[in-house]
Amino acid sequence: MTHSHSLLTFGTWYAGIHGYLSTCVCVFGIVTSIFNITVLSRKNMRTPVNNILSWLAVSDMITMVSYVPFAIHFYILNNPMQLSPTKNNKSWTWFMLFHLNLVNTTHTISIWLCVLLSIIRYAHLRSPARGEYVRLRRLKLSRIFIMSIYVFSAVMMTPNFITKKIVEKPTMDNQTVYLIIDDNLINSDSQAAIILNYWLYAITGKLLPCVLIFIFGGLLIYKIHEKTRRRKQMMQISCANRTRLSEHSRTTKMLLTVIVLFLVTELPQGILIVMSITTPNTFDFIYVPLGDLMDIIALVNNAINFVLYCTMSQKFRNTFFEVYCACLCIHSQNESDLPLRQKIDSYSNNNQV
Repeated sequence: MTHSHSLLTFGTWYAGIHGYLSTCVCVFGIVTSIFNITVLSRKNMRTPVNNILSWLAVSDMITMVSYVPFAIHFYILNNPMQLSPTKNNKSWTWFMLFHLNLVNTTHTISIWLCVLLSIIRYAHLRSPARGEYVRLRRLKLSRIFIMSIYVFSAVMMTPNFITKKIVEKPTMDNQTVYLIIDDNLINSDSQAAIILNYWLYAITGKLLPCVLIFIFGGLLIYKIHEKTRRRKQMMQISCANRTRLSEHSRTTKMLLTVIVLFLVTELPQGILIVMSITTPNTFDFIYVPLGDLMDIIALVNNAINFVLYCTMSQKFRNTFFEVYCACLCIHSQNESDLPLRQKIDSYSNNNQV
C-alpha cells in the first residue's frame, strides 16, 4: 500500500511538469525527424535499411505532432489531475480519443518496423547483396513489408477503435464533462471483449515484437562478434576493405542501439499491460501513475534517433551536411570571392547598423 501511495504521489508530481517536458521533446523530435526523412530518402542513401528508418521517422513524427496539442491542452493550459468543462469538453475529448488511437497505432507501427529492421539487417549480414539487381529487389521487398506493417497495425488496432465511447458526466456544479470509456462496460454483461482486446494489444503490439527483437538482436550481436574476430584474423586485407568492414560494423551497432532502445522502452509497457489484465488494482495503482513517465521515455526514444545516426554513421553525417549545409557553404564561398575593399565596406556598414 505504501508503494502504491508513493507511485500515486510521484504520478501527481510528474504530471505537473510532463506537459512542458513532452512539448520540448516533441518539437525537437519533429525537427530531427524531418532531417532523418530528407537525408535517408536521398538517392545515394536508398537501401532497404534506410528505407525502414525513413518510415520509422514518419511514424515517430506523426506520434509527436499529435502529442504537442494534447500536452499543451491537457497538461499545460489545464490541470492534468482534475476534470473540468473547459478541459474535458466534447471537442477536446474527441481529439483525445483520436490521439490515443493514433498514438497506439503509430507505436505499434514503429516497434514492428524495428522487428523488420533487425530481420533485414541480419539477413544482409548472412547474405550480403551482390549486384544492382539484388539490391533493387531487396529495396522493393522492404517497401512491401513496410506498407504491410502500416496496414497490419491499423487493422490490429481496430478492436481498440470500436470499443471506446465518449459519454457525458455531470459535475457537482451541474456542468458537463465528457469521458472516454469502454463501450462494453455499458452494453455487455461480460468484459470478455475488453479483456480480449487488451490481450491482443499486449501480445501483438508489445510482447511478440519485443521477443522477436530480442532474438534477432542477439543474432546481430553474434554476427558482430563473428565479423570482428574474422577481421582480426585477416589483417592482410586491403585498407579499403578494412574501412568498408568497419563502416558496416558501425552501421550494425547503430541499428542494434535503435532496436535495443525500443526493447527497453516497449517491454516494460507490455509487462505492465499483462499485469493490469491479470492482477487486480495494478492498472489504477501502478500503470496509471507511471503512464506519463512511460510516455516521455517513448517520446525521447523517438526523438534521439537523429543523434544516433549522426554520431554512429559517417555516411549519414556527410549526406546531412551536403543537404543542409550546402547553402551555407555556397554563401561562404561567395563571401570569400568578394574583393577585400567590398568586405571592409560591408563590415563597416554592419557596424553602423
